[in-house]
Amino acid sequence: MKNSNSFSILIWANKAKSDVNGLMPLYARVTVMGKRAEISLKKKVNPAKWDAKTGYMKGSGNEVRTINNHIHQVSEEIFRIYSELQKNSEYISAEEIKNKFTGVPDERRSLLQIFDEHNADIQKLVGKDYVKATLTKYKTIRSKVAEYILHKYNRSDIYLDLLEYSFVTGFEKYLKIEAGIDHNTAMAYIKRLKRIISLAVHNHWIPYNPFAAFKCTTRKVTREELNPEELERLIDKNFAVKRLEEVRDCFLFSCYTGYAFVDASKLTSANIVIGNDGEMWMKTNRTKTEIAANVPLLPQAIDIINKYKNHDECVISGRILPMKSNQKMNAYLKEIADLCGIEKNLTTHMARHTFATTVTLGNGVPIESVSKMLGHTKITTTQIYARVREQKLSSDMKLLRKKLNAKSV
Repeated sequence: MKNSNSFSILIWANKAKSDVNGLMPLYARVTVMGKRAEISLKKKVNPAKWDAKTGYMKGSGNEVRTINNHIHQVSEEIFRIYSELQKNSEYISAEEIKNKFTGVPDERRSLLQIFDEHNADIQKLVGKDYVKATLTKYKTIRSKVAEYILHKYNRSDIYLDLLEYSFVTGFEKYLKIEAGIDHNTAMAYIKRLKRIISLAVHNHWIPYNPFAAFKCTTRKVTREELNPEELERLIDKNFAVKRLEEVRDCFLFSCYTGYAFVDASKLTSANIVIGNDGEMWMKTNRTKTEIAANVPLLPQAIDIINKYKNHDECVISGRILPMKSNQKMNAYLKEIADLCGIEKNLTTHMARHTFATTVTLGNGVPIESVSKMLGHTKITTTQIYARVREQKLSSDMKLLRKKLNAKSV
């Protein structure tokens, strides 16, 4: 037996597999970090001549010398393989040592390797089965996992068979503490990580999912929107800088249509149609879900479209709005919020919330209609916007009082 930290070799004779002559086959049991792999030495020994304590045959003679020399050579070769792996490999397993000794190709896969293969497949299907945003999300989670592996293990990758439940719980803490990511976003990252591990299980690269017991939870968040007074303040503001005026108008367009930034930025005149009601409609599919999000255009949205009909940028791009990048839009919206005295964190997505609450639900549009315009497949998704303010509740109750009073007269 040879030992080195968590590594050991045990030569043993398997009595349970004795042949008809009573000879026992020899095995080398390799143990690394408590996990074993057994290698057949392709030799058999007489139980009377076998010394289990030393792992060698007793006595003398050519047969004894031949087998003992073979045991010694096998032990030395296994130890040599282990030493070589210590120098060149980040992780070592008993199975890997066995494979190298027996000449079996190493099919051990690593976590980031699986991520890269998965993301490469997604990239090929962008525009067919996936949108670009999905690929971006998986690339982001891949980079976060890589950062965590380096932070926690000081390694560039980790083998799948070394993953344990503690990896995912540690990753959650890393995202929240080190990366400063909120709970719901962290859970979204972990959901995608679990999908990658499920893929590895389905392909038989690992026998089970070490993260299966981890439950992803979400916490209710309060979504901010502009109230009617803030919306009016934004509409009435005159900007000396043209760029800020354009960003404000693009934001207002989403406030009156409910389109997310990615959808609004793609709209062209081809998306504008005359509906059966004789009114102008905007018809498109949401980039995120490919679900139809058809919206009857309000006068405010039509005015913005007409305002930029001959804008140089719109003429060149074919788009109906002079949209900047999402990053630039959000940076300019912070500047606009300061100039308008709006203390909320103004972002492109707040426009969608404002459409759902202040513009539609707050003016009595049924939630079913709002859900359809937002491109939601479930009413429950729309209900996150349905926070009726005290002012709306008060006005509803006033109407009810009038109706009840009229009946009692």
